[in-house]
Amino acid sequence: MRRIGALAAILLVLASAWCEALAVEVSHGPVKGAYLSHYGVGAAVVRARVLDLLEHTELNSVVVDVKSDDGFIPYETRVPLAVEIGARGPVRVKDFDALLGRLRARGVYTIARIVVFKDDALARHRPAWAVLDARTGGTWRDRGRAAWIDPFREESWDYAIAVAREAALKGFDEIQFDYLRFPGDGRLGDARYARPSTQAARISVITRFLERAREALRGTGAALAVDVFGYTAFNMNDTDVGQRVEDLAPLVDYLCPMTYPSSYHHGIPGYPNPVAHPYEIVSETVRRMRARTLHTQVQIRPWLQDFRDYAFDRRLFGASQVREEIRAAEDAGATGWMLWNSGNRYTADALSKAVP
Repeated sequence: MRRIGALAAILLVLASAWCEALAVEVSHGPVKGAYLSHYGVGAAVVRARVLDLLEHTELNSVVVDVKSDDGFIPYETRVPLAVEIGARGPVRVKDFDALLGRLRARGVYTIARIVVFKDDALARHRPAWAVLDARTGGTWRDRGRAAWIDPFREESWDYAIAVAREAALKGFDEIQFDYLRFPGDGRLGDARYARPSTQAARISVITRFLERAREALRGTGAALAVDVFGYTAFNMNDTDVGQRVEDLAPLVDYLCPMTYPSSYHHGIPGYPNPVAHPYEIVSETVRRMRARTLHTQVQIRPWLQDFRDYAFDRRLFGASQVREEIRAAEDAGATGWMLWNSGNRYTADALSKAVP
């Protein structure tokens, strides 16, 4: 009887969390979002450009860098470690809370993007927590010269989770973790961790981080999402970074595959040149991910490419390509979609006009 009672309590908690996410979905409709970077949210011209799209097109959501790829936070955070390491970086939006309030008052769904283990600021001030370089003994860096925090250093987890909880309490509708994984590029053979980096160990670290984060966010009303490589829909392993669909899906409200055709360096079955087939890339990724998560309540919401190709032939992704991606996401049953452009310049002609 005790076991049945405990199981019923667990099911009640899970049902409650799912109902909260469903209520948000019903009130706002499927999320149709665009990314606003750390520097973009602090630049009046860039910010206005994105907010104008929210006013005049079908976009109804904005993904704001709350902890950027550099580890910076765009407002006066009160997280003690963030203050100590100087994470209140070069961009500070003094009226950030007022801005967030105005967006929510207009019915804009607000998502806090929080980069977890890629963090230069934290690695500089807590070098013992960083991934180490076997050749130099110093801090390991990826292809872009960015430092990473060792995911096995559990003492570092509370920092990203504290930033997430602060953002949720500010009123963000959703917390979206990015770079919640092990490094995937650079001299990976030289990366040294606190423990052997086996697949089982990597998956365990990522799932336990999410379990701890979910508990910390309980009661805030914020949904929980995680960004994943598009190839995770095709790979049955952890894609060597700790991300396996079946392990992540039960722990979050949204899985957000990065379905940028330019990032599918090996193509997908039947489509060796992904940039020539944006519809098929997005559609097949969403379809496979949905098929693998039918036993859960998770929703699939992909990131879409709205930037020039960088990996194949440098082709421009214009209105027709972006529209094909949007159509593919919707046809495949995604619960909304989000546009990515690091410079926050989006193709307005790809978007439907706002309904008066």
